[in-house]
Amino acid sequence: MNRSRFGELEVLACAPEGEAHPVPLLFVHGAYTAAWCWQEHFMPWFAKAGFSSYAVSLSGHGQSRQRSQLDSYSISDYVNDLAEVVTALPVTPALIGHSMGGMVVQKYLEQADAPAAVLMASVPPQGLWSSAVGLMFRKPALLADLNQLLEGGLANASTLHDALFHKPVPPDDMRRYLRASQPESHRAIWDMTLFNLPMRSRMAPTPLLVLGAEHDQLIPPAEVRSTGSSYGVEVEIFDDMGHAMMLEDGWEPVAERIRDWLQENLAD
Repeated sequence: MNRSRFGELEVLACAPEGEAHPVPLLFVHGAYTAAWCWQEHFMPWFAKAGFSSYAVSLSGHGQSRQRSQLDSYSISDYVNDLAEVVTALPVTPALIGHSMGGMVVQKYLEQADAPAAVLMASVPPQGLWSSAVGLMFRKPALLADLNQLLEGGLANASTLHDALFHKPVPPDDMRRYLRASQPESHRAIWDMTLFNLPMRSRMAPTPLLVLGAEHDQLIPPAEVRSTGSSYGVEVEIFDDMGHAMMLEDGWEPVAERIRDWLQENLAD
């Protein structure tokens, strides 16, 4: 695993040992996290599957630029980050976005083409409002804790587990995830709720895979199905999983489904 700089953005890279698939992959993380969430399992796994993989830390996240200015960043700024990395790569990549990263991918497709795109537990094109209202009724304490994290407070292990996972997580892993979590931009959250939602009519026609998790508290299956309905594609819901589909125990079938779909939909 290599860490490099694309301008002022942190980008992780993982290359296969042998000949690489002609189309690389670019992973886009969700809120409260950074590129590191992809290096745990997905990036090395996809490298073994023959794909060159990259993961960007959006502005204000991880080791990317101006973390102190996090609240000034909008979804449009994150889209510009994605465009900056795509432009710097030798080949236009397939895009894989999780949660907020899925929203960034959708907005990016309003201005540019991609060979293919995968939305994992993505914010739907209708935005976060329905999810937030549902969470208020289902898990009000979790919503309150997430708002505290948004304000710069410290997450606790229980909140992080409820937000991201369904199955038990080894304590050492939870501690690492807790240390790596961070606040999110208020501006970006409001953009995803009301102010900068995707416009289907502007988006480039792109092969699209939409995935969700049965026990996702943040983007429940109904919201994933709403995404699929908006784009006219079937959705796949993985049993016995929470929101963090790339980290949860049982992530391998998710990776395998993405690999198989990419092999079917990317022209060599």
